[in-house]
Amino acid sequence: MKTTCILILFWPLYMPLLTDESQTSKTEVKFNFTEKNYSLIPADINKDVTILDLSYNQITLNIRDTSVLQRYFLLTELYLIENNVTILHKNSFGNLFNLKILNVCRNYIRVIQQGAFIGLNKLKELYLCQNKILQLNPDIFVPVKNLKLLNLQGNLISYFDVPPLLHLELIILYGNPWNCSCGLLNLQNWLNTSNVILENENITMCSFPDILKCYSIKTVPYNAECYSKFPSPITEDLYINFQSISNSTFNSSLNNLTRNSEHEPLGKSWAFLVGVVVTVLITSLIIFFAIKCPIWYNFLLSYNHHHLEEHEADAYEDDFTGYASSLSQISDINSEETTVIFEQLHSFVEDDDGFIEDKYIDSHELHEEN
Repeated sequence: MKTTCILILFWPLYMPLLTDESQTSKTEVKFNFTEKNYSLIPADINKDVTILDLSYNQITLNIRDTSVLQRYFLLTELYLIENNVTILHKNSFGNLFNLKILNVCRNYIRVIQQGAFIGLNKLKELYLCQNKILQLNPDIFVPVKNLKLLNLQGNLISYFDVPPLLHLELIILYGNPWNCSCGLLNLQNWLNTSNVILENENITMCSFPDILKCYSIKTVPYNAECYSKFPSPITEDLYINFQSISNSTFNSSLNNLTRNSEHEPLGKSWAFLVGVVVTVLITSLIIFFAIKCPIWYNFLLSYNHHHLEEHEADAYEDDFTGYASSLSQISDINSEETTVIFEQLHSFVEDDDGFIEDKYIDSHELHEEN
């Protein structure tokens, strides 16, 4: 009873909204700007536009374009076929709540950021065909819960994990270099167990390895090792992401290294290291020579002699005998002189009476004793 009463009370308020929705759904306002050589999305279009075709232009879908698209919130179909779009930024279609068809085929899209499809709750068909997409994170499709058709034909995708698209009815995957190793097992299981239809299944073939090129990605036989090696899609997704990140990091670092080695001189760290090594070597050599040179000098001096010849030896013996005789004479004279000098000195020394003078004895007492 309460709910019926509430509906009756608020029914007049809901009527205008329902009539507006019915009118907008019935009336279609279409603008065709194909092959106009536009580089930007026009900002002077009627805000009531529902179908906008901007195919075959030079639009890049930059920040300015995304802000212009926010004005056309009644859009149900948007076509950007064969433009210059290279990246789908986050929240590129944020205000297009009524959009049902989005076609960005034949562009140069390489990256689709997380949150690029936020706000597209009513999107039914998404066309990303014939771009340059290498890898897709399946989580980017979480906002498009009502998606029925997904076209990824003609990209560079070799691995694709199970997308969380519960209501998807048709998926197009041919024209990609699929790697049918164990990493594609989860996608095959999803294609075979869900209600989704793989369009052109017969031409959606494996590209790697060579032994499996004759198989479709939906019928390729997997051995027991794949089931034990990759039991969950999460581990495979993490492995692929880590492998791609490590490869890109290695390639970028290698490119930077070669570029720096070709065009830039060595950094200051190398010069500092060389200077430290040279300083240490020179200092150690100086210390080594300072310690060892005096020893070597004395060693050389001690061995700086030569053998005497016969006449030199005779002369040396004569000199030595003469020198010895002179020393004996001098020693005799010196002995006599020393005795005389000793006697003279001894004569000046007073006789010792055997007593020791005590300075602490009182002089008065000495006089009394005397």
